[in-house]
Amino acid sequence: MEFNYSYQKDSLVDSSASRTDMSFAPDTLRERTCFRGELRQNIAFREAISALHDVVISDLRWHPKDRTAYKEWLAGQEEIDWAEVAAQQKDVAKELEQVRTELNELRSRSAARLQTFYAARQKYFNYLFVRNHAAWYVLDPVITVHPDEVFFECFSRDESSYGRLGVGFDVFQNVGEFACGTTNVDYSSSLYDEFQKIRSYKTTSLEVDPSGFEVQTAGEAAYKEVKIDLPDSWVRGFLQVSSAMALPAATVNLHPMDVYNICFILRRRRELVGPRSMRYQLKPDHPVKIVFDPWGLELECPRSIYEGDQEEEIRVWGRRRIHILERLIPVARRFTVHLLGKGMPSFYTADLGDMTFTLGLSGWTVNDWSTAGNFDLLAPRAEVDTYTKQRVFEALKENWVETPDSLAARLGLDRSVVLGALAAYTQAGRAIWDPNKGVYRVRELSREPLPMERLRFTNEREQGATRLLEQKGVKVTSSFVDQHGATVLAGSVRVRDQAYEPSLRIDADERMIEADCSCNWHQQNRLRKGPCEHILALRMQHARSTTPKHLLSIT
Repeated sequence: MEFNYSYQKDSLVDSSASRTDMSFAPDTLRERTCFRGELRQNIAFREAISALHDVVISDLRWHPKDRTAYKEWLAGQEEIDWAEVAAQQKDVAKELEQVRTELNELRSRSAARLQTFYAARQKYFNYLFVRNHAAWYVLDPVITVHPDEVFFECFSRDESSYGRLGVGFDVFQNVGEFACGTTNVDYSSSLYDEFQKIRSYKTTSLEVDPSGFEVQTAGEAAYKEVKIDLPDSWVRGFLQVSSAMALPAATVNLHPMDVYNICFILRRRRELVGPRSMRYQLKPDHPVKIVFDPWGLELECPRSIYEGDQEEEIRVWGRRRIHILERLIPVARRFTVHLLGKGMPSFYTADLGDMTFTLGLSGWTVNDWSTAGNFDLLAPRAEVDTYTKQRVFEALKENWVETPDSLAARLGLDRSVVLGALAAYTQAGRAIWDPNKGVYRVRELSREPLPMERLRFTNEREQGATRLLEQKGVKVTSSFVDQHGATVLAGSVRVRDQAYEPSLRIDADERMIEADCSCNWHQQNRLRKGPCEHILALRMQHARSTTPKHLLSIT
């Protein structure tokens, strides 16, 4: 997928003895987005933006070892062994010496002839490293200006970690001109070194440069044009994160010292065998307890009391990515952990006062956000017609940020309809759920509408569910609302000569919170990769039987 960017100039940080000016160059091809203000909290911002950098460069995928040096050493050992044998046989030694002399001469001639090739190859490798290294900084950071905050978003190289830094307007003083919107910013790797020069005794200004949108057509030749073939997985991962953040989760508040202890334990130990997991043992009104496998080491957090109403144990993997939070420990008031379930994604939110830093981790490092998780299938799935969806989105754009209840009251629509419309725009990359403030925000991930035919969330299982509905093999056998207001469904799905018995719970926000099925796929994966086609078919059958005709989509 090709993305086109146009920058009038490079982003830069100008640092002097008394002042630091940060100027981000926005994409001039996008809707005008700008901001100007001076920071009040310099040190906290420096640590937070540096943690965002740590997300960008994070890559914990396994890389094979380079065994070239070992093979060269082994070849040298073989030559030494043969030399010792030849020394014992004088006649063979003379012949070997003659051959070695000829071979060295050939090697010298070959090296001289290939010297130009080796130099060009090394230059090419250096170019690739610099080009790819910078591309991650150019592609990943997305900056959004809203009436109440400015926030940055990025992805890690292995696409398993998501970072979001939200900076409230109270962090700034002397706020100047700003225009709401989302844009890509030119973010070179050298900016990180400049960020480290931010000091509390310096006046620090942050600017998303509006002048890039005011240059006349005659100046377009001076723009820096960038055309990048962006992987579909990067875009789809962003969309999956947005869907996962809106799902219900067990919430744990951790004291900064508890996060320090987690990082300390992981720094002091290196596991040689599995399982490489952390188990959150949660008991209402008791301190949070974390067990580290495979050592069985228990960490009790006396400063962090679990305030939930249900006792449970939640196991998460990919724990070394938590080291990204280390720089935030001295400046954070507390950390809030949102745990979606065993082997499911988790979100760590650092409360920095008027700033928040959110680290989203996929179920485990190899299980990146794009390829294995289908959390959009767990999100609200109410069928809403195109006109109503557009009406909801246009209303959201009026204020840029709003709660679903406020939108429903203002438009005179049912809350489930509003949530269904917002979920559709979230899955299209045009809106995002902010769990810190409990609101939906407008966030256009790209200038043009995303090609959903390439980024479709409807995967093979959802296609299979639609096929089961067409074959009329889905039946809802039980449907009722429990004491928590959740809809509990049970049914049967017949596929050829075999029958499956799916069941699920949908909360008041139309989100799937529990599900079960007798099929082999669900027994192996549970909800870690989304629901199976039988669970989806049961949900879709129930929606068809209860949704009024005027709310059904026309396809």
